[in-house]
Amino acid sequence: MSKDIIIALDVMGGDKAPDMVLKGADIALVRYPELRFVLAGAEDRISPVLAKLPKLKAASAIIHAEDVVAGNAKPSAAVRGGRRSSMRLAIDAVAEGKAHCVVSAGNTGALMAMAKVVLKTVPGIDRPAMAQFLPTSRGETVLLDLGANVECDADNLVQFALMGDAFARAVLGLVKPTIGLLNVGSEEQKGNEAVREAHARLRAGIPGLVYHGFVEGDDIASGTVDVIVTDGFSGNIALKTAEGYGKLFFEFLQSAFRSSLLAQIGYVFARPALMKLRDRLDPRRHNGAMLVGLTGIVVKSHGGADAMGFANAIGVAHDLRSNGFLDRIKEELAVLGAPVPAAV
Repeated sequence: MSKDIIIALDVMGGDKAPDMVLKGADIALVRYPELRFVLAGAEDRISPVLAKLPKLKAASAIIHAEDVVAGNAKPSAAVRGGRRSSMRLAIDAVAEGKAHCVVSAGNTGALMAMAKVVLKTVPGIDRPAMAQFLPTSRGETVLLDLGANVECDADNLVQFALMGDAFARAVLGLVKPTIGLLNVGSEEQKGNEAVREAHARLRAGIPGLVYHGFVEGDDIASGTVDVIVTDGFSGNIALKTAEGYGKLFFEFLQSAFRSSLLAQIGYVFARPALMKLRDRLDPRRHNGAMLVGLTGIVVKSHGGADAMGFANAIGVAHDLRSNGFLDRIKEELAVLGAPVPAAV
């Protein structure tokens, strides 16, 4: 049996597509020579770039796409009118068995809607959730949802907790990951109705799931729990805020080291350590969120990613496929599939 991993790419998705996508794929191919690509996009724009990337060209097949899903397109409109778009054809490639995974830097809402329609959700899951690892003082924490579901009810949040638990077990190898529900405080009366109801149901107990309780924004960086559950509105703000402050921190640091001759001399000695810190906090290293809860592997790259960041998103898809993630998460969800406490 072939060990090749075939990844379908939405070549036209992202702020700097198609160049960013193709150059990212070329970087990923160096890291993972077993990769093969299905490139969904405008052939007349793909071919000139591929001509400069001979190794990628040899490892790729092009599916011509007439349309592109706009960044501001409504998900419902994208589903109805985007059947010949690069995003839809990339997803179709997975559904038809032509690829094992799909990676896109395009419209998040459209990607979720299309993937849900074409690939369907795992039984018992209403909506996919976007999950990603974030660095913490203790290692890594899974945060979901990151923007796929802006409005969520208590049922969605409880399902996200189950999926986050399964994701952490399958990918991080944790035996009993701890789950926290993001809120504006730890008090029982804090939060909106959906958050309070989800908290009550999770606290009532789900076999196999270790629920910590409410967590706040500063618990994300401290790694208080292994999985943090929230709606897509709050999760996306938390993610973008963390990325923004990471960039601001290094801007302040650079300014400080330029402030005097002594500071510049100090930088010479501190530079190796600072480079390690920069690499650890570089958001490109953590680019690539998975839509958990689907029957296929769908990875969302940041729309503004550069080639290196997109290569890392492809790496996420590669690792999920090579580790048999879909089979493992289905097994975990089955184990955790005991009746969920209903609303009181």
